[in-house]
Amino acid sequence: MIELLPPAWVLILAALLIALTKGHVRSAIVLIAPLIALVEIWFVPDGVVTTVTFLGYQIEPLEGSPVRRLFATIFALMAFGGGLFAFRTAKWQELSAAYAYAAGAVGVSFAGDLITFFLYWEFMALFSTIVVWSGGTPAARRAGIRYVIMHLMGGILLKVGIEGLVISSGSVDVRPLLAQDFNTWMILIGILINAAAPPVSAWLTDAYPEASPTGSVFLSAFTTKTAVLAFILMFPGEPVLVFIGLYMVMYGIIYALLENDARRILAYSIVNQVGFMVCAVGIGTQMALNGAAAHAFAHIIYKALLFMSAGVVVYRTGFSKCTDLGGLFRTMPITAVCGIIGALAISGFPLTSGFTTKTMISQAAADQGLVIVYFLLAAASAGVFLHAGIKFPWFVFFQKDSGLRPKDAPWNMAAAMILFSFLCLFIGIFPGVLYQFLPYPVEYKAYSAGKVLFYLQLLLFSGLAFFLLLPLMKRTLTISLDTDWIWRVALAAIAGAVRKSFEKAGTAVEGDIKATVGGLFAVTRRYFGPRKPDEEQPRGVFAQSWTIGTTALWVAALLTGYMLAYFN
Repeated sequence: MIELLPPAWVLILAALLIALTKGHVRSAIVLIAPLIALVEIWFVPDGVVTTVTFLGYQIEPLEGSPVRRLFATIFALMAFGGGLFAFRTAKWQELSAAYAYAAGAVGVSFAGDLITFFLYWEFMALFSTIVVWSGGTPAARRAGIRYVIMHLMGGILLKVGIEGLVISSGSVDVRPLLAQDFNTWMILIGILINAAAPPVSAWLTDAYPEASPTGSVFLSAFTTKTAVLAFILMFPGEPVLVFIGLYMVMYGIIYALLENDARRILAYSIVNQVGFMVCAVGIGTQMALNGAAAHAFAHIIYKALLFMSAGVVVYRTGFSKCTDLGGLFRTMPITAVCGIIGALAISGFPLTSGFTTKTMISQAAADQGLVIVYFLLAAASAGVFLHAGIKFPWFVFFQKDSGLRPKDAPWNMAAAMILFSFLCLFIGIFPGVLYQFLPYPVEYKAYSAGKVLFYLQLLLFSGLAFFLLLPLMKRTLTISLDTDWIWRVALAAIAGAVRKSFEKAGTAVEGDIKATVGGLFAVTRRYFGPRKPDEEQPRGVFAQSWTIGTTALWVAALLTGYMLAYFN
């Protein structure tokens, strides 16, 4: 019966126990729970495992398939690696939220219906926000608010699309779709927001660098890659994704080259790398979908490794800007070597995981005769080597001597980095181990003389260009304005101007009201005002005492006027 237990529940239970325990017990839970979840994942068979009837619909909270199992596996491995990296320094709130966040990603992986899919999707948004807030700084709190607003907007769009699709089709199954009507477009856009597709990608580069050094490691892994899985399951072969993916690829490269903050460089490279996967899903062939799944698997490992390396630097020095760093290899050799391995992997250097997965996507484009797409992806590989393969390690660990002499990583952080470095090299040297778990049969050969020579030439010449243009590549104390300028600067300025206009208008209206009310009071005092202490008669004519005769005269006059008006 073990296969009937959803693996996500293991991590949810772990998140609860992390919050309730302390010391070595909590540490044991952090390290053991992901491994138990990993065992559970591989007990999930192909096909629908459990069904529940809800509001007349068949809910399928647990459905297995090769691609679902592959993503769930890397999510569980990421939870273990992140927990190993973080358990000695992270707050319990962050660890608990991070494991609940990972549980949401595993839940999305096995969700067989759109209702379960949406619930786990929003579960991820909630607890990833807490991870951002765990950064503990005013900047982290503000970034977390902007982060949750963007994800709530994406969740609303996704929910509208799901409801419309369920009403129109009568089915809640997660199944392949095409963006051809309002409902499917809403679903596609909702997923694109989680994939950090521009122009709504700024939530990622805004929030991830503001999290703690340990929190950013967890954040790098789950949200965007669950979006990739959602595209594979629901929009394989959607043509518009090819163009969106290419735009993401180039967008991430340009902003990463301009960036000064080390963790923001890595955040922009997430957008870039997810662009490769989105483009592959848009191509939609078996080779392309295998490439998207394999590259997502490899990306989670090397991207977490890069964020671990940067996180150790921030943890030890307190600095994250390239202009404040340099020369750290002298006292942080383990962190530097692991960071370089991650940088080579993200660049697709031969014998690393990035080469054996990213080239599958390029080959899929070539097989379909998409020549322009193929050469754009090749050019993008050179751009990745510039900003993540060389720029990040060079400015952080080498370049000038910053005078900083921090200690190297604590033993648990070093162990996590070494583990992920080993995986980057193992998948690069023995790609068949990963290929056998991909959703479709693989006949692709990663290594050939021509392919290796082509990519070595591409990467080495881009490296040469970096050092020749090094004076232009050096960063200054600048801030790159992304599309979040619209709501962080422009909308804030507009809101301030509107508020001042209303204040001015309110002041003018208030003055008019005061004048009008004052006039009414003056008239009232004039005709109905009471007498002053030194006066025998009231000041107002209608407040004075009248004789009975005068009163009778007024009553007769009023009655006569009323009778004339009534009978006419």
